[in-house]
Amino acid sequence: MSATTEEAAARGAEGGGGPTGRRRSDPWKVAFVVLLIVTALTVVTWVLLGSRLLVVREVEVTGTDRLDAAQVAAAVDVATGTPLARVDTAAAERRARELRLVESVEVSRGWPATLRVEVVERTPRLAMRAGDGFRLVDGEGVCVADTDTRPEDYPLISVDGDPQGHPAVAAAAEVVEQMPAAVAGRVDSIDARERAAITLTLDDGAVVQWGGTERTAQKSEILTVLLHEHPSGPERSYDVSAPDMAVVK
Repeated sequence: MSATTEEAAARGAEGGGGPTGRRRSDPWKVAFVVLLIVTALTVVTWVLLGSRLLVVREVEVTGTDRLDAAQVAAAVDVATGTPLARVDTAAAERRARELRLVESVEVSRGWPATLRVEVVERTPRLAMRAGDGFRLVDGEGVCVADTDTRPEDYPLISVDGDPQGHPAVAAAAEVVEQMPAAVAGRVDSIDARERAAITLTLDDGAVVQWGGTERTAQKSEILTVLLHEHPSGPERSYDVSAPDMAVVK
């Protein structure tokens, strides 16, 4: 055997038989990596679900005005000390939405220890009579507030039956919301007892036959033009129920 051959054989013996020797060591490396990953996952799971490091220590409520933040936190009903990862945010949102003044709510995790609750309260759109007083309602007819005197800046609506969930209330609110602010601010009252024949009365006594809620944006534009060209007054009447054939009397 030549010297070169002997040196190669010696190197092969030292290396454990070349590639075969390296392959024999691979299972140990794989086992070590698997053990490392399992250990890391175990630690992460324990930190998230079992330790006291990432638990709810504060319920942070934002977006409230009429509602009390503590009332919202109580409705969410997530105890301090609950691991943040275990909080069912969808269920917490459903519980918060049971509050009458909550229009929408979003519950999210604020790591490491805060549960965030973002509330959108119901916004008054219309006023209506309620016994000897008045009531502010939103677009779904839900009562937002009661008052002894007529609220300013809100049209007084007339409907038949319970206003909550009443389609005529939603229709009247849509009409007001689609109007330019300058025109909407002049609407004193809305007769929505017939949803397809809504009638508006302006602050100076002029009457607007609005009709239904279809083509609301176009009707608003036409009424704005008519009010500019034919100033309103106690004897004035506008009919935009058919916007292609608007009539002024």
